[in-house]
Amino acid sequence: MAGLVTALVGYTSSFAVVLTGLKAVGATDAQAASGLFALTIALAICAVGLAWITRRPITTAWSTPGAALLAGAAAVNFGWNEAVGAFIMTGVLIAATGAIPWLGRLLAAIPVPLAQAMLAGVLLKLCLAPFVALSTIPLHVAPVIVVWLVFLRLSPRWAVPAAMAAALGIAGFSMGQAGAGVMGELLPALEFTAPAFSLEAFTAITLPLFVVTMASQNVPGVAVLASFNYETPWRASMLATGIGSSAAALFGGHAINLAAISAALAAGEEAGEDRSRRWIAAVSSGGFYVLLGLASAAITALATASPEGLLEAAAGLALLGTLGASASSALSDPTSRMSSLVAFLIAGSGLSFAGIGGAFWALVAGLALRLLIERKRH
Repeated sequence: MAGLVTALVGYTSSFAVVLTGLKAVGATDAQAASGLFALTIALAICAVGLAWITRRPITTAWSTPGAALLAGAAAVNFGWNEAVGAFIMTGVLIAATGAIPWLGRLLAAIPVPLAQAMLAGVLLKLCLAPFVALSTIPLHVAPVIVVWLVFLRLSPRWAVPAAMAAALGIAGFSMGQAGAGVMGELLPALEFTAPAFSLEAFTAITLPLFVVTMASQNVPGVAVLASFNYETPWRASMLATGIGSSAAALFGGHAINLAAISAALAAGEEAGEDRSRRWIAAVSSGGFYVLLGLASAAITALATASPEGLLEAAAGLALLGTLGASASSALSDPTSRMSSLVAFLIAGSGLSFAGIGGAFWALVAGLALRLLIERKRH
């Protein structure tokens, strides 16, 4: 049961973010559905494999902050094939942190507040979507927000899944009497995309996606398991999720990683009093993810039929908690507050210079301020 809850919360709370992010970098509806399906299969295999071999409740997830980064990116000057190539390289870098120790140390050298500031910046636009939509499609968005608020009061864990369910219900109503004409679209399918590689896509997607995935998912995922006295096998986890990310990328998936928030569901007391058997929850979560993945095409069809802006609004509600945590972490240290603030503003501005998005320049500017000004002061 803990595995079922883990999969339900992980999938339903952020699938809209994934679809929004993939479409923002050029995916068609069919390619976005394929990417969602590929991600669920890849993370399910990794979760089952890691938990079964290590006998630890290691769960995996897709990179929700990474998908938000894609959704909040400025208009890209390259195509879907280049985006897929960038996703593959992200997986290569993740695997490399497990295989090459110095790369992990280099990543650790990036200040956590700066990485969190970049993440908060890219989340800002998407988190504004629910409130912007209130002025454009109020009759559609207001019920979703009301459901979210009610569950936030009664059962916070289910607030986002309930809001997503409400959004899908409204989308289904909008779809109307589609009949057999859309039934073929509801069957899951993997659509292969031939990757293309470019320096522009590497700097605009790969580097920021790698940083936010590591800083906002993998590192916290290790910390969550440690809080329940489980040690995460870093090398095996990074190799598995890195290879899984690159494999899923061929079919449109952006990145998978260690679960962070949902990791506690499989590692805590909800998975049973016997700590030595909680790994079963992680294995079962992988199985349930596969079942949820079979609905990826149907969910994408519903999302596509929804009123314009509804999917983004639901995704924004899902990311409000992440935005709050990231902003708090970014500005918590007074000695680095200015560099974090500048990184936040650049990432949130939608800046695009030399064909490279604001997330990359946010890191560059933040690191420059930190090295040239803040370090000299202190």
